[in-house]
Amino acid sequence: METDTDLAPAVESILEAARERTGGDEVVDVDARSLPDAVARAEADGRVPVIAEVKPTSPTADGTRDDDPVELAEAMVEGGATAISVLTEPSHFGGSPEALTRIREAVDVPVLRKDFVLEEEGMDVVEADLLLLIARFVDDLEGLVAAARERGFQPLVEVHDRAELETAVEAGAEIIGVNNRDLARLEVDLETFESVAPEVPDDVTLIAESGVSSPADVRRMRAAGADALLVGSAIMDHGAGDSDVTENTRRLVRTGDGDDQT
Repeated sequence: METDTDLAPAVESILEAARERTGGDEVVDVDARSLPDAVARAEADGRVPVIAEVKPTSPTADGTRDDDPVELAEAMVEGGATAISVLTEPSHFGGSPEALTRIREAVDVPVLRKDFVLEEEGMDVVEADLLLLIARFVDDLEGLVAAARERGFQPLVEVHDRAELETAVEAGAEIIGVNNRDLARLEVDLETFESVAPEVPDDVTLIAESGVSSPADVRRMRAAGADALLVGSAIMDHGAGDSDVTENTRRLVRTGDGDDQT
């Protein structure tokens, strides 16, 4: 696990809050919707598989969106989103498990619980189809991957470099996200994905995370091997309170070789 001295103050604060939160009273049992199947359906439909993120705010966002999270998720699905990511971290991202539950009841696509789950008990909070596990911040990744699967979750293991990728593969991860944002420094570089992707096994569903803000970025990540893209800020557009989430999603989902080059 990364030591606090290696981390930006905002990340230290997020992890400290995560350690203080407790899990639920009962072990969660999930009947999950398949992300790989949803990705295949999007591909067959001619859409770029995009996991659109309901993120009211974040330490790197320009503002806060107070829209009803269910309405945001429905707008994203209307725009062609393959899946929905929901922040459930309350202190720094304005999320909640309740919002995820409401969203999952309202949409028919897979829903990812995005949070800082550090221990097994942190899984027993809310039913979701996918559960994020960040390789950098956990001690027993293999054990957590197994524990997630026992509950029915599809674990999405997030990595940032080749060493973490190797750890994820050894832990049995079948869905891997490469985060272009260095969570230690909060800096974004799309070359991160390009450097890690060639080492990812072919049978892994590979997701590019963070830093995708334009059709050109989408094409770049797809060319580098991304099966899907997780996009938050470019769709939520925190700085423009009345931004059209549906159109923001559609703009990325419909990106093709001959489309808008912006």
